[in-house]
Amino acid sequence: MSTFGSPYGDYPPPPRRPAPRGPSPLLALAGLLVLLLGVALSGWLLYRTLHHPGGPPEGAGVNPNAELRPVTPPGEKGADEKATIQVYKNTRDSVVHISTFALRRDVFNRNVQQIPEGTGSGFVWDKDGHVVTNYHVIQNADAAQVTLTLEGGKKNAKYYARVVGVQPDKDLAVLWINAPSSQLRPIPVGSSKDLQVGQDAFAIGNPFGLDQSLTKGIISALGREIESVAGTPIKDVIQTDAAINPGNSGGPLLDSSGRLIGVNTAIYSPSGANAGIGFAIPVDVVNPTVTQLIRTGQAARRPRLGVQVADRQFAREQGVESGALIIGVVPGSPAEAAGLRGTSATSSGRVKRLGDVIVAIDGEPIRTPTDLFTALGERSPGDTVVVTYLRDGERRQVKVKLQAAG
Repeated sequence: MSTFGSPYGDYPPPPRRPAPRGPSPLLALAGLLVLLLGVALSGWLLYRTLHHPGGPPEGAGVNPNAELRPVTPPGEKGADEKATIQVYKNTRDSVVHISTFALRRDVFNRNVQQIPEGTGSGFVWDKDGHVVTNYHVIQNADAAQVTLTLEGGKKNAKYYARVVGVQPDKDLAVLWINAPSSQLRPIPVGSSKDLQVGQDAFAIGNPFGLDQSLTKGIISALGREIESVAGTPIKDVIQTDAAINPGNSGGPLLDSSGRLIGVNTAIYSPSGANAGIGFAIPVDVVNPTVTQLIRTGQAARRPRLGVQVADRQFAREQGVESGALIIGVVPGSPAEAAGLRGTSATSSGRVKRLGDVIVAIDGEPIRTPTDLFTALGERSPGDTVVVTYLRDGERRQVKVKLQAAG
């Protein structure tokens, strides 16, 4: 057989497939029945959901004769819980709410108006009407109002306050209100020198304007140092994890006996709210500072050595890594009388000769200008101190009698 007439060559042609047939009538009917059954079931479920959402019939569970459940008697409170409650009860009427105002003159009618400036806390110091708070609470205010809490928080009494005196270096201020002594509950004063890390600490104040809020924590650390609003260091500050928030400033930090051990002044927090790190000015600093302000209306005058010192960056550029480099000596000052020498420069401003570098006061090491400022702040005008300094690499000492700063 010739292969030219067939495309399959010598192979037989493939078998022919039968033409496809449609679905059987029985199978189509079964599918239709399943579809109708599904629609019916869905409709029934929808009906049940709309008319009986919880399952039970409408009105189930309603009892017109229902009565109040009996109250379970409280269990016995623990000793710590009782002590905390007692601290709050004994102290809450000593804590005050301070509102500050700024005076603004209306540009149209020239009337003077009081604009709310901020809020803070404070506490009653004595029966004479003195109230203690932070300096930064009233720093930018033209007027302040003190709200006393009376009869365990049942009543309030508001008084405008007069500023008696301020000490920005310690972030403290004393106000006075003309309140009857019967409304004044002075806070008990304790000591901070014998505090221990781990003991209980309580803070009462007005965080975010919420009056009479109590928080409890522990003393987390002692001997901290923070910067005051005046830019000077405050030493021996108490660190606590008792929640301190904006509005707590100026309020008391208490021990478990309800005694004042510090004045809450600052928090460490990137967000501005409590992060478990709060600071309080120790009461051993508060007591003499407040007493001085009440006696004289002025902060104690700081002692003066009479030197101007370089900042640390400039000192390091001159090769001085430790100590306080003297830039200038004030004429007529104790430093000039003692022969201390400042840094001299050429007419072009280049350093010609380095001044003396103070490295100790009364044997206490001075490593930075801040150390010198702190050491002098702990002395009084009229005190005589031994100043240790370096001059051209040679270690020397001189006695200097401090003057009162002008």
